Amino acid sequence: MSAPELIRIVSRDSPMALAQVERVRAELTALHPGTVTEVVPVKTTGDKWLGDLSLVEGKGAFTKEVDAALLAGEADLAVHCVKDVPADRPLPAGTTFAAFLKRDDIRDALIHPGGLTLDRLPEGTRIGTSSVRRIAQLAASHPHLECVPFRGNANRRLEKLAAGEADALLLAAAGLERIGRTDVITEILSPETMCPPIGAGVLALQCREDDTALIDAISGLGDPDTYRETTAERMFLHVLQGHCNSPIAGYATARPNGDLSLRACVFTPDGKTVLNAHEWAGRLSPADLGASVALALLRQGARDLIDSIAH
Repeated sequence: MSAPELIRIVSRDSPMALAQVERVRAELTALHPGTVTEVVPVKTTGDKWLGDLSLVEGKGAFTKEVDAALLAGEADLAVHCVKDVPADRPLPAGTTFAAFLKRDDIRDALIHPGGLTLDRLPEGTRIGTSSVRRIAQLAASHPHLECVPFRGNANRRLEKLAAGEADALLLAAAGLERIGRTDVITEILSPETMCPPIGAGVLALQCREDDTALIDAISGLGDPDTYRETTAERMFLHVLQGHCNSPIAGYATARPNGDLSLRACVFTPDGKTVLNAHEWAGRLSPADLGASVALALLRQGARDLIDSIAH
């Protein structure tokens, strides 16, 4: 399928987002040599506001302006981190995901200037993170550590760490890889130690539904395993109906033999209550697996737990 001669790609204007666009441009050029791509950078609410995201309608804070540019016809293709795209409501009317790129690392990375691993950090160590998911898990597993609010792009957070505003930092391993800063990583945390956010490490390509020529042209960039994993994870989040202050984590794994599993958790912010579920799809579709894991957590009381958290 031939691609349009010019594809305008809209994205957040952060260094990481623009690095992600470069990956998409490279893969598009490899698939359709001769296609010209143009970047349309926009600044989102989430990038402009460095306070608590729940105060600026946390959901969609990193996607709203990108969606608007796509729907207004100012761009043809949007690049999103799936973890930033709300799953409890449909995509904006008139848009669709055309492809999920092959998944990057889903794990979190610890950065400690002195080279200490998570289990060796002394009591009172200040960890820079504003993620309710990370804060809840650290409260459960390492209650002697202190979390301090840290917002801003990855480079900005590294600068704040260097300035002494925290003693250590947690960032997504995939993000550090995208901006070429894996040199700062002290330890990669296993998903068992720090369960990742829904959609971790996945880049989604979003188009207008009526742009069938472009959808057909870029569908070849999609990775089937990533599609199955992401479908399960997003359906899980959709059924759970969490909000931006809900400490929810989970990840699906597609095995080479075709098996698909989903492990997920819901926490109280203080880490004192942790609900776990882990299921294999068997004959279930990815979406049905996601729904089944969500129902397993709802049976354990996840609804009351989520609704009890202020938002």
